Amino acid sequence: MAARVGAFLKNAWDKEPVLVVSFVVGGLAVILPPLSPYFKYSAMINRATPYNYPVPVRDDGNMPDVPSHPQDPQGPSLEWLKKL
Repeated sequence: MAARVGAFLKNAWDKEPVLVVSFVVGGLAVILPPLSPYFKYSAMINRATPYNYPVPVRDDGNMPDVPSHPQDPQGPSLEWLKKL
């Protein structure tokens, strides 16, 4: 089986080296990003970033779920990102 795969790859390299290189580069582009250390931190940042941001509204004192100021901290802290 390995001999057949080797023969196929040798034949493909002899006939179309550009296609072989493009498939190798494409395969590496799919495989390598999850192995990168940056993948871990980008996933952590994406988890900590809120999907909906608070909209500034006029607080009449009867809205406990609305922050008093749009920049009031809510959700998970990003202190770990500042320490990198």
